[in-house]
Amino acid sequence: MKSLLIETLPFAVQPQTLIETRKSPNGNSIVEGILATVEIKNGNGRYYSKELWDRELDKYNVLVKERRACGELDHPDSQVINLKNVSHNITKLWWDGDNVMGAIEILPTPSGNILKELIGAGIKVGVSSRGMGSLKQVGEVLEVQDDFELLCWDFVSTPSNPGSYMTPLREGLEKSNVNPYSKVNSIITEILCSNGACPIF
Repeated sequence: MKSLLIETLPFAVQPQTLIETRKSPNGNSIVEGILATVEIKNGNGRYYSKELWDRELDKYNVLVKERRACGELDHPDSQVINLKNVSHNITKLWWDGDNVMGAIEILPTPSGNILKELIGAGIKVGVSSRGMGSLKQVGEVLEVQDDFELLCWDFVSTPSNPGSYMTPLREGLEKSNVNPYSKVNSIITEILCSNGACPIF
């Protein structure tokens, strides 16, 4: 029997970068990162094969091309994507090894504006797949079966799969907040303070 399957991954963006991010043709901020990892036991004890995700990404790319690959802010317990809660739209999907990567456009909707402000304030949020499918216990993992159907990716507060971080896409030259003399200062401090007493503090 199919049930709702939710997988959540961390999403981290530097607060100042949303101001400098690359924009979509509509002028909306775009972020990118890992949406899913396959061929491993995830934080929910589930295992997804690469073949399963390949099939679902082929189907989902139709929605991406039609600009209908929307997701919500927070996970509803539903198979339906509620348009009044839509916060983002996925604009591109690709593989990087065993990671499903994605570029996500943050929309200027009420939920999208909340998401943008959370990210701008440095709040770490998770990106989470929502799909329908059945599970089979295989050893210590719950293997997601061939009847799995990907519905969307949502942004949520609690990540369950480590190592998946989104970053903003920027155009042009990036301004560095690093002090160009920090390495020199570090070396001087190390030399002056090498005897245990530091005369410069």
